[in-house]
Amino acid sequence: MNRTAPTAPGDLTAPPAAGRLGVIAFFDVDETLLAAKTMLDFWDFWAGSGIWPIPAHVPDLRARAAAGVDRGTLNREYYRRFAGVPLGTLRSAARAWYDTHRRGARAFVTAGIEAVERHRTQNHEVVLVSGSLRPLLEAVAEDLGGAEVRCAEQLVTDEGVLTGEIDRPMIGQAKADAVSAVVHARGARGSDCYAYGDHESDLAMLRSVGHPVVVGGSAALAREAARAGWAVLGGQVGPRAHGRTSGPPVPASGNG
Repeated sequence: MNRTAPTAPGDLTAPPAAGRLGVIAFFDVDETLLAAKTMLDFWDFWAGSGIWPIPAHVPDLRARAAAGVDRGTLNREYYRRFAGVPLGTLRSAARAWYDTHRRGARAFVTAGIEAVERHRTQNHEVVLVSGSLRPLLEAVAEDLGGAEVRCAEQLVTDEGVLTGEIDRPMIGQAKADAVSAVVHARGARGSDCYAYGDHESDLAMLRSVGHPVVVGGSAALAREAARAGWAVLGGQVGPRAHGRTSGPPVPASGNG
């Protein structure tokens, strides 16, 4: 029987009890918090590490994306590369990749990281919403103080081996659905919550909360932000300044 991959024992992504009112800040990860396309960067690490044999004739996803293949299809093709890999092996590799990445001089999107730290200072719950791999996102959440991860869930056998399939790509409307599910589970109000994203595929998520914030220079998001009066943060990259909570207050805006 196949099932979704479980969270690691004792990790920080297990949701708290339902019914807790409060403010939740939802963050996309790639180019919103991390200055990386995490799935592609991790694949380069994985393929070059010799940890596991690489399948023959792996499609070039960058080339397929440039050719216009839709993101959902590319997402599923990516995860199929890991068919037959033990989940524990993937977890170890993902943490090794992140441990290296986080030390880089251009590892993070500065404004996104500062926003996370300001929300945490105000006792807001931080939730990561991304199409990337759960093992990698769990490492990011633990490092940044995220309370939960919502992502594409990889299916595993009862023996803990990845099948190569996922439940649903965490793209577009799936992100908005994930936000709504967390808000409902917490007994929170979407109008009180924040969402941060850098790409037009984040639009549904941004529109699902009361305080959408655009990160970076997406032309499509800039147009929507100008139309709806959303807050916009810069996309500059750099290292993480630990303990830094200075800067302007968490941006407040209407949802248009």
